[in-house]
Amino acid sequence: MSSSIASSPEPGSRLHAESRPSRYSGQTALVTGGGSGIGEAIARRLAAEGAHVVIVDVSLEAARRCAEQIAGEGGTAEALACDVADAEQVRRVIELPARLDVLVNSAGIAHIGNVEQTLPADMDRIYQVNVKGVYHCLHFALPRMREQGGRAILNLASIASKVGIADRFAYSMSKGAVLAMTLSVARDYVHAGIRCNCVCPARVHTPFVDGFLAKNYPTQRDERLHKLSAYQPIGRMGKPAEIAALAAFLCSDEAAFITGSAYDIDGGVTLLR
Repeated sequence: MSSSIASSPEPGSRLHAESRPSRYSGQTALVTGGGSGIGEAIARRLAAEGAHVVIVDVSLEAARRCAEQIAGEGGTAEALACDVADAEQVRRVIELPARLDVLVNSAGIAHIGNVEQTLPADMDRIYQVNVKGVYHCLHFALPRMREQGGRAILNLASIASKVGIADRFAYSMSKGAVLAMTLSVARDYVHAGIRCNCVCPARVHTPFVDGFLAKNYPTQRDERLHKLSAYQPIGRMGKPAEIAALAAFLCSDEAAFITGSAYDIDGGVTLLR
């Protein structure tokens, strides 16, 4: 496990300290899966609003790239390599920041297949990252957060935790567990001043989606992209920045009366189910 620190750039950067919103001024936020996709967007949004962000990702290169982008936008961040499926790696990462105000559990992996097509090894792999990974972060972070007076936790669930999605057996299982853990933590730590919520996105257009299409449908990219977009009644996939905007609200003091909630951000998918 290694790290790098990105410091604030010179004045005149695209989003420097004087113009940055300050909902998170003086706070430290740790974002798992922060090196790409939704996690990256959340890390950048929290940094833009004044947080010092600890970017945790299985890829140190991706985490460093995000930290550098944050520095270029006038924020501060540090990059740490960590496999959230490994309890000892998570324990060490959680202990590193001087304080911990916000935890965002965004790290996760996908799997396609129904129950017959899902092999035991597939189930174990999804469980280790999407379920045990969230558990590890909660297990080691909550004592620190409780000692410091509490703040906010946000977990990345999915509409798959609420509605049936074809050929997503293992993934849906894991996101259902994330929703259940969210409710449990919210109930157990409400008197410690720690709020815990989750967001439930539908399909979001991330680099993972582009990579999946390029690998599996190189000659049908546009057709498949249209199909993925049309799944949402609003007619398109979500944007990582849109998920980040909701995350930034839910983890802020403006959402101080919200805990134990699962927010759909799905372009109307659950509305029509």
